[in-house]
Amino acid sequence: MIYELFYPLKHHYAWLSWLNVLRYIPFRTIMATLTAMMLTFMLAPWFIRELQKKQIGQVVRSDGPESHRIKAGTPTMGGALILLSLLIPTVLWADLRNPFVLATTAVTAGYGVIGYLDDYLKIKLKNSTGLPGRYKLLGQVLIGGSAIYYTFVLENKLPADWFEIRTRLAIPFVSFSRFSPELPLGVYIVFAVFVVVGTSNAVNLTDGLDGLAIGPVMTNAATYLVWAYVTGATIGKFVLASYLDVPRIASVGELAVYCGAVLGAGIGFLWYNTYPAQVFMGDVGSLALGGGLGMLAIFTKNELLSVLLGGIFVVETLSVMIQVGYFKATGKRIFLMAPIHHHFEKKGWAEPKIIVRFWIVSILLALVSLASLKVR
Repeated sequence: MIYELFYPLKHHYAWLSWLNVLRYIPFRTIMATLTAMMLTFMLAPWFIRELQKKQIGQVVRSDGPESHRIKAGTPTMGGALILLSLLIPTVLWADLRNPFVLATTAVTAGYGVIGYLDDYLKIKLKNSTGLPGRYKLLGQVLIGGSAIYYTFVLENKLPADWFEIRTRLAIPFVSFSRFSPELPLGVYIVFAVFVVVGTSNAVNLTDGLDGLAIGPVMTNAATYLVWAYVTGATIGKFVLASYLDVPRIASVGELAVYCGAVLGAGIGFLWYNTYPAQVFMGDVGSLALGGGLGMLAIFTKNELLSVLLGGIFVVETLSVMIQVGYFKATGKRIFLMAPIHHHFEKKGWAEPKIIVRFWIVSILLALVSLASLKVR
């Protein structure tokens, strides 16, 4: 919005020539990050007090670790604050005419609504079940599918480079120009929806300890920020994507602003969510942030690399799938409790130790993912 409102003024008033800085994605990304961070810091104390007044507290799983009993009643649905602090800076600093920005923010907001309904039912019914899984999944598929269908089929204002590679897969650590298999459009759309919905639910499963989910979310957002800029940036006549042999999609660079907003909102939220947490994210935050990360993976052509980058989320999800499948088949459990972070709790690991070690692994995976820019 700021870009659209103020940038044209520099052409009419010489003394406003400094507004030329709004052209540059790095500047607007930094401003979006700072804006999101400041919004969170300013609103969080009031937001937490309001949650306490309305008795919007965490409902703890009855079969969870004993150490979680003291968390019952801690304000939850803090993800609503993340969404507010994320969406406002994106609207302010991003180019709202960009279809990639519109689709990603739409999925983020839509999944936030699903998460809100889930959290609301948990609090109202005083149990940890919330919205039935089939309705949650249906909503995710409809919202994610609509955004992807819009971008891949209905939107015709995108540059030609997008339509040339939109259904091609980038293989991690392999040159994109040499080998990038292309899927039929319908097959790719189904695959893309699976990535978005899967990432959303994987982040949701990871959100079980104080600050556990938001750390890898920020690490992933920072990595996608680099990828979005590299994919879309041109420095003079120098095209970074061509030099690094990664997919070149000019308009995707604008998603760096969204990534910056995620990073800023995450940092601000972590201030209050770090152990012992003053507020929990809730499904309203985890589903929304996961959906946003899934869209970033699709639009930066990192669908397969997202498995490595989001390795923490993948392992958490696999631990649940393995536990459920093995229990149904044998009546026994592999892990002491799933998701796997609870397994380590049951083994006696202190909660802060689990959180920080998961963060460290997430950072290492991000560094390996970024290394694939050159190792190909």
